[in-house]
Order: sequence, then C-alpha cells, then structure tokens
Amino acid sequence: MKDDTMTTPNAAAKNWRETMRAWLHPRVLTMLLFGFSAGLPILLIFSSLSLWLREAGVDRSTVTYFSWAALAYSFKFVWAPLVDTLPLPLLTKRLGRRRAWLLTAQLAVIAAICLMAMIDPAAGGQTLTMMAVAAVLLGLSSATQDIVIDAYRIECAEQELQALLSSAYIAGYRLGMLAAGAGALYLAAWFGTSMEAYNYAAWQGSYLIMAAVMLAGVVTTLLIPEPAANREKVYYPASYYLRFLLLFLCAAGVFACVFFLSGGVVLALDGLFKGLFSSALGSELAPFSSLLAETGRLLFAACAALAAAVLLIRANLADSGMVSETYISPMLDFFRRYGLQTSLLLLALIGVYRISDILLGVVSNLFYQDLGFSKEDIASVTKTFGLFMTLLGGFVGGTLTVRYGVLRMLFLGALLSSLTNLLFLLLAQAGANVPLLSLVIAADNLSAGLASAAFVAFLAGLTNISFTAMQYALFSSLMTLLPKLLGGYSGTMATAWGYERFFLATALLGLPVLGLIWLAGKRLR
Repeated sequence: MKDDTMTTPNAAAKNWRETMRAWLHPRVLTMLLFGFSAGLPILLIFSSLSLWLREAGVDRSTVTYFSWAALAYSFKFVWAPLVDTLPLPLLTKRLGRRRAWLLTAQLAVIAAICLMAMIDPAAGGQTLTMMAVAAVLLGLSSATQDIVIDAYRIECAEQELQALLSSAYIAGYRLGMLAAGAGALYLAAWFGTSMEAYNYAAWQGSYLIMAAVMLAGVVTTLLIPEPAANREKVYYPASYYLRFLLLFLCAAGVFACVFFLSGGVVLALDGLFKGLFSSALGSELAPFSSLLAETGRLLFAACAALAAAVLLIRANLADSGMVSETYISPMLDFFRRYGLQTSLLLLALIGVYRISDILLGVVSNLFYQDLGFSKEDIASVTKTFGLFMTLLGGFVGGTLTVRYGVLRMLFLGALLSSLTNLLFLLLAQAGANVPLLSLVIAADNLSAGLASAAFVAFLAGLTNISFTAMQYALFSSLMTLLPKLLGGYSGTMATAWGYERFFLATALLGLPVLGLIWLAGKRLR
C-alpha cells in the first residue's frame, strides 16, 4: 500500500459528480449498517450507564471508573490474531472467516446487554461488581465485533473508497450511539425513572430493547457476502489452533491474576504518590497519582503475561511459527514499510489524536447533569441534534478527504476539535442554557465527524491488507489507550479543578497533535 495515497489520493483528479456518485456503492450501505451495530454497545457502557448509575446513587468518581470497561477497545490487538487465525467450528465453513466471527461477536454483545439488564446497581452488596463484570463482557464482545468490521471494511473495497466507507461507518456508528444514547434515555424516562424517583425496571426494559435492536447487525451479517480472499490463508491442523488458544488463555489468566492481586500494592503507591504530588507540585495534580499507580499496575501485569507466554512457547505449548506469523510479522511489516523513526512518529500521532475529544466525552454527560439540564434536554440536544451534526461532519469530511487528501483533513479536524472544546467554557459559565448548548454541540459534533472520517481513512491507509485484522486492531487500540486511561480519572480531575479549567486542559492537549500531523506529512511526502 503506497504512502502517497494519504497525501495525493487517486481520487484527487475526480470531478465532484464522480465523487458524489461513489456514495451509492453497495458497500457504503453495508458499512452504514455495520457502523450502527458497532456504535450501539459503546454508549451502553459510557453515557447511558453513567446516568443509570448516578440515578441509582453511585458517586461521580465511581461512575467514571466504569469507563474502564471499554478499555477492551484499547487492547483488542491482543486477541485480534485469534480472530484472524482461528476458524470457528461449523460457522467458518458455512459463513466464511469474517462473517463467522462477526456473528459470534454480535450474539455475545446481545447476551452481555441482557446480563446488564438483569442487575440493579442500587441493590447493594456485590451488584456494582457484577455490573462491572457485565460491562467488561460487553466491552470485550463489542471490541471483537469492531475487529472484524474493521477488517471487512478494508478488504471489501479498494483504497479509493476507504474514505467514503469510513464516513458511512461513522454515520452508522452515530446512529447506533443515538439509539443507545438518546433512545435508551427516552425509553428509561418513558418507563418512569428520574433522579428524584429511581426505577430499576425502567432501565431494565430500556437495556432489553437495546439488545433486541442489535439484531439489525445480525441480519446484515447473514445477508452480506464474504469478502474475496486477499492472500493465501495458511491453515494449520486443529491441534495447533487448540494449543494457540490455550496459550492465549494462559497469558490472559496470568495478566488477570497479577492485575487483581496487586491491588494492595497499588493503594500503597497511590498514597505515596499523592503525598509527593501534594507536597512538591500542589494538590491540583493529585488526581494524576492514581493514574501513575494504575498505569504501573497495568504495565506490570502486561509484562508478566508476556513473560508467561514466552516461557510457554519455549515449552512448546504452541507452535512458535504460528505465533510469529500472527503476532510478530504484522508488527515487523509496519516498521519495515515506514522505517523506525517514521513508524514511531505515526504511532505517537495515532496514540494522541483523539485525546482531547475522548477526555471531554467521558465527563460530558455528568457535566450536563450537574449544570441542571434535564434528561430530555440531554437526549434531544446532545444525542439527537448532535447526531445530525456528526453525520454532516462525517459526510463533509469523507467528501473533502477524497477530494483533497487525508492529511489536510486530519490537520483541520484536529484543529477544530481542540478549538470547539473551548466552547464548553462558555457553557460552564452560562449554566443550563439550551440554545447555547445547541450551538456548542453543533460545533463540537461537526468537527468530531470531520476528524473521525479523516482519521479512519488515515488508519486504513497505513494498513497492509496482508495483515488487516492485526494491524488495524493495533492502530485503533493505540488510538484509545491513553485517552481512556486518562478518561477513567476525568471525574476526579473535573472535581479537583472545576469544569472550566478541565475543559481548558482538554483543549490544550490537542495542540501537540497539530505538530505531529505536520511532521508526519513532511516525512510521508
């Protein structure tokens, strides 16, 4: 895949009529429906769940910690090779490699949503822990669905259509978010729940309906064709796949054990870091002490899992050639194509591009609620009206990306995303002002749609079609890892700093991104 597709796309010479006609490609409709299926679960972990938990009496800091349930999206590269390598009994032969995994992931998403609906977080005891487990299961199954959809999108059409497929995917994604965001809130309110009168049955009914809506993705999967094979697929004996799966489960088990058993050490480190931060840098930076301690815990658990995997491979639990083909070769391919320095620069850009957007998004619903906006205002303005602004931004972003190139739109999207975060300062000062909220949401979602369309096309351009699932999963995981780690502490930051200073900080975080885009464009050209 040539680098110049990102700076001088093949579609640059097309006239506007040809550009607009490309929107009628059948794969564009497919990606719209798949985007809906992918966008629906995410808000059932983020905003809708946060409002449910707040109504159930859970404090703000604990609510934002639940955003970590979506960290599965940031680590999906770990099991992406399994999705790319392991055939599923019966399904793979009948449906094909991509559709078999897609159907399995979608059924798992439905099951996880139903499990969340069966848990009342206000019941006390271990219900919050159970809800966290159900949310993690939803994150894992939804992230697996994303792995397959991303691979399908890249494999089902040529590079020239990727920007439009990305825009259609984002449009569908936002429609799914509308269903899970505004739709779930409207349903919960209609069934009779509010901050003043919490009603578990209302939230339960809302989530069960969301599970039923996911059937739209299942039907799409059953109707579409399997993408044509892009490379010769090497199939191993069944025992190799079982050993490979056992290796993954053992490594995942080591990670989970080390992570959970190190909780006491993390609490001690957190207290130590809090003291150091408060005495040396001031109490306003104290929220970062927990981030530092938890990041160290995460890295330690990951290193333990990696060490266990290496030892098990040396003990011949799994075939080393198979592990190399599925994990190591895709990574080496990327560094060989771009060189070490350019590769590190691109990875840094991917890792921070959406940091200001995601950080603000985690705490936004709590912000609206604290300002005094009603659930109906939040649903109608930030979800419904915001959706149309995002769709417009995605349409404009996809069209302009085809026309003028990815990196130009990438820069414009990052600049607008950073500037629109400043508008939330005005909203924080004005209070529950619905017209101003509409203006802020229009600007923020328009820029987010444009930036997302360009960024997804950028990631697709970096991907070698010989390693589609693994490489794209690695890129998209890196895209959300740091923002979501920080996002878990966004409630603590907003409490310590106040909303106005928090929004200013998110805007400033977007400035280094512009420099990285400029450097990346210079190197790629």
